[in-house]
Amino acid sequence: MARSDNVFVCQSCGAVHSKWAGRCDDCGEWNSLVEEAPAAPLGTQASAPKKRGRAARLDLVDLGADTPEPPRLISGMSELDRVCGGGLVPGSAVLVGGDPGIGKSTLLLQLMARLAMGKHRAIYISGEEAVAQVRRRAKRLGLADAPVSLAAETSLNNILDGLKSEKPDVVVVDSIQTLWSDQLTAAPGTVAQVRACAQELVRYAKKRNCTVIIVGHVTKDGQIAGPRVVEHMVDAVLYFEGERSHQFRILRAVKNRFGPTDEIGVFEMGDKGLDEVANPSSLFLDGREDGTAGSVVFAGMEGTRPVLSEIQALVAPAAFGNPRRAVVGWDNGRLAMVLAVLEARCGVSFGNHDIFLNVAGGLKINEPAADLAVAAAIVAAAFEVALPAKTVVYGEISLSGDVRPVGRSEARLKEAAKLGFERAIAPENAKSDAGHVTIESVATALELVQTLKALAGE
Repeated sequence: MARSDNVFVCQSCGAVHSKWAGRCDDCGEWNSLVEEAPAAPLGTQASAPKKRGRAARLDLVDLGADTPEPPRLISGMSELDRVCGGGLVPGSAVLVGGDPGIGKSTLLLQLMARLAMGKHRAIYISGEEAVAQVRRRAKRLGLADAPVSLAAETSLNNILDGLKSEKPDVVVVDSIQTLWSDQLTAAPGTVAQVRACAQELVRYAKKRNCTVIIVGHVTKDGQIAGPRVVEHMVDAVLYFEGERSHQFRILRAVKNRFGPTDEIGVFEMGDKGLDEVANPSSLFLDGREDGTAGSVVFAGMEGTRPVLSEIQALVAPAAFGNPRRAVVGWDNGRLAMVLAVLEARCGVSFGNHDIFLNVAGGLKINEPAADLAVAAAIVAAAFEVALPAKTVVYGEISLSGDVRPVGRSEARLKEAAKLGFERAIAPENAKSDAGHVTIESVATALELVQTLKALAGE
């Protein structure tokens, strides 16, 4: 009996196994191995061997030579252009990921309409919706008059043949999981199909100097489904995130070869689609009242932009034996570290209390500078004391209990002064030329706890 050459590919991480197993050895995912027939990548079929003459030359250039900045396609959506580093770059491939129903298609349809009205040739290819569905959405958003060309197609070969004849400036493919190539026997959405289709789309973008925007679904863990293999192929990876219960959405750059990473753009979902938010800090602090115990305003940085947000904490006696630690919008492990420092270095015990921490508005904070704000919120909630009005807090806490300096302190304080804040609890080296902000420096987390105890009258 002839031996099968098929392999088993993990649909979560893309690892290849010679035989089936219930659990992937690389990522640990269960029941994710799918049998696939190995095939040569598209465009790599064997050809007649070239005659060897003289050795091929390798063109070398100087590292310090002048290189012109890449041109940009300005969409007119300032928040999206900001995330991309100043606009879309012709010949680049951009991967946009997000939860189902979060608004990816709405955002990209608005983008294509803006570009088309700016005299750019724009094509929107939908593999999930019919043309009539996209037209109805465009009519609801008031974009029916935009000269955007639509197509509903899932065959990669048909898409590439059509694009080569139309010669567009910008193309949106929604989504990569629906495409398939007839040169592969794997089903659409598998790692083999997604990898091959993405490779061909990136190759088309580079060869034709066309910007290709690829939409990718995310898994329950928040990662782009199946192929982390796609992320290294493209030039930029953007995540569109947010809570459905809140009206705003955040476009976050996690990879960008033509601009800064960790940049964000803020949009507000309305009846007419997504509206740009020029001042996110005012949106995140909207409706906040001073004098609330456990409420602290954190002066953070998102990329190059300072953003003020509210951190809320609640400390309550544990009803059962094991106290709860619930976190929304921050890292759970980071919370455990801050609590350990407060207990070991500051003498504040939380062993018999439940702790609930929330970043208001659904914003997700990743930078360590939020340590001091989180500690202030938790201790203030435990002592049932409110911080003085018009106060912002930021700083990183080390395991020794010291408050370490953080970057971009002046930008944080300027944003606070612009929104009317008059006081800042910050690391010792914090300086500001915003004259209306008084800086109260703290060297250790113990100093912060002593300050809050004084406010509580203990």
